[in-house]
Amino acid sequence: MKTKKISIFGLGILALALALHPQQEVKMIITEGMPAISFALPKFTVASSPAPAAADEIYQVLSDDLKFSRIFQLLPKGYYDYIQKINPKNILFKEWESVQANILFVGEVSEAAGGDIIFDRNLYDVKSQRPILNGKRYQAKKTDIRYLAHRMADEVMKAYGEKPIFESKIAFVSDREGNPEIYMMDYDGANQTRLTFNKVNDISPAWSPDGKMIASTSYQNLTAGLYIQLIYEARKIPVSLKGGNFSPAWSPDGKKLAFNSTRDQDGNSEIYVADIDEDSLKRGSFRIKRLTFNPGSDVAPSWSPTGRQLVFVSDRGGTPQIYTMDAEGSNVQRVSFGGSTHCDSPAWSPAGDRIVYIARVENIFDLYILNLRTQQISKLTESNARNESPSWSSDGRHIVFTSNMKGGLQLFSIDYNGSNLRQLTTKGQNSWPDWSN
Repeated sequence: MKTKKISIFGLGILALALALHPQQEVKMIITEGMPAISFALPKFTVASSPAPAAADEIYQVLSDDLKFSRIFQLLPKGYYDYIQKINPKNILFKEWESVQANILFVGEVSEAAGGDIIFDRNLYDVKSQRPILNGKRYQAKKTDIRYLAHRMADEVMKAYGEKPIFESKIAFVSDREGNPEIYMMDYDGANQTRLTFNKVNDISPAWSPDGKMIASTSYQNLTAGLYIQLIYEARKIPVSLKGGNFSPAWSPDGKKLAFNSTRDQDGNSEIYVADIDEDSLKRGSFRIKRLTFNPGSDVAPSWSPTGRQLVFVSDRGGTPQIYTMDAEGSNVQRVSFGGSTHCDSPAWSPAGDRIVYIARVENIFDLYILNLRTQQISKLTESNARNESPSWSSDGRHIVFTSNMKGGLQLFSIDYNGSNLRQLTTKGQNSWPDWSN
C-alpha cells in the first residue's frame, strides 16, 4: 500500500454517516445556503500619479477574493454605467440602491513621498447609509500590495462573521528545481516560494495550527525521517528517525503530532503520536506513543475537529479503507463501505458537516463529498484523471488537491459543490497540498 500525505478529520458520527445501505456514488450539484450578498466595488479614486497601476492591481486582487468567497456577488460591470463617478466625500446612496447594491466599498489610492502606496477605504451598508467598517488608511510598499488587498478582503469577511482565508497559505511539494522540496504559496497560487534546500526529497508537509511550523518527511541520511521546521526561526527539529516516517498531522490544539511509521522492530507501518510543547521543541526530544497494533498497514492519520478521535487508512480488511479510533487508540471502527475497491484521503470539513475523500472506481481516482446532513454523496471531479490529496480551506467552502487532468501533476482548487475549478501551479510536478488555517 502506497504511503502518502492525507489530510483527514474524524468524528464519531462518521461511523454512522458513512455506513449507508450501501453507499452509492452519484453526480449531484449542491445548492444550499443563503443567497450571495450584492456587493458594489466601483473603481478606486486615484489621487496621485503613478498610483493608477497600483490601484488596478489592488482592485483586481480584491475583486478576485470577493468572488472566490461564495459570500458576496459583485455587481455586473454594466451596472456601474448608471452611477455617477464616485466621490468618496459625497456618496449617492440612492443611486447604488437603485442598482440593488447591498454593500458599497469605496477606495482611494495615492502615493506617499517615499514611494509607498496609501490606500483609504470605507465599507457601507447601502440601505442604511451607514458604515459597516469605519474608514481606515493602509500604507504598503509596492511589492506588498497583493497582501494589502488580501488583508482588506479578510476584514470584509470578518465584518460579516465569516472565517478569513485570503491571507492563508498552501504548503506543497514541487520538483521544479530538481528534487522534491517543500514550497508555499498564497491561496490563489501567487508568490510561490521554496522553503527547503536539502538536496534530498522532502514530502508530505503539514501546517501547525498557528502557522509557525511545518511538519514533513525528509530523506536525509537515506532515511525517511519526520521533522518539524520552524518557518520564522530557520530551525529544523527531528521528531522520529527510526524506520520510515510519513503523513504528519497536527492535533487541533497543536500539542500532538500523529504520523505513521515503521519505527518498531516488527517493521510494520503503524500509527504513532508525538507530544509537542515548547520544552520538547527546545530539547529536540519527544514522547512518542504507538496507537495501532495489527498485521495490516496503518497509515495517514488525522485528527477530528475536537481532537478526540483519529481517522486513518488501513488494509487490514484486504483493501485500503478508512477507519476511526479514539485518540488513545481504542474503539477502532471501519467507516468506508460501498462499491469502491480503494478509498483514500478522507478530509473532514472544518464545519464538520462534510467529508471529502478519494475513491477508485474502475481504476479512476476522483474526489467525492459525503454530506453528513443529507447522507448524500456528490462526485466533485470527473476528468478521467488521477485526483488525490484533498485539503480544505479553513472556511470549509474550498478544497485544494493534486491532479494530472491537464498533464503532469499540478495543484487545483475547487468549491465544495464542484464549481470554480482553478489551476494553481504550472511548473514541475506538484503534489501533497496542505491549506493553512
